Amino acid sequence: MLVVTTDAIPGCVIRRVLGEVHGVTARPRNPYAEGVKDLDGAMDPHMPEKLGQSRDEAVAIMSRQAYRRGANAVVGMRFDHRDVGTNWTEICAYGTAVLAVPAQRTANRPDGAGPARVVRPRERTRG
Repeated sequence: MLVVTTDAIPGCVIRRVLGEVHGVTARPRNPYAEGVKDLDGAMDPHMPEKLGQSRDEAVAIMSRQAYRRGANAVVGMRFDHRDVGTNWTEICAYGTAVLAVPAQRTANRPDGAGPARVVRPRERTRG
């Protein structure tokens, strides 16, 4: 699944827009429970990796939703987050699920699926 933050995919034509998709994950706001801080209060040196995993999880959920709709790409992907109560933070990845095809294939068939027919050279007959 191709996921891009742009509204278009270079070299491709968007054949079908399948709608908005999103992936949501929630993380505790307690830095000790999340493993971001050690018990002595020092920041965990692996914190950036753990925070990146939360975003990756949201993108993976969004991608699965797009795949179930028949998409092969998501365009215009963005992140958002918000506090849910005092204990949780929601991380959301969202975008538009699309069916994209390579640009050079679209001239052959309206649905972008490739050549309308295969033309083979004629065999020579001896006579």
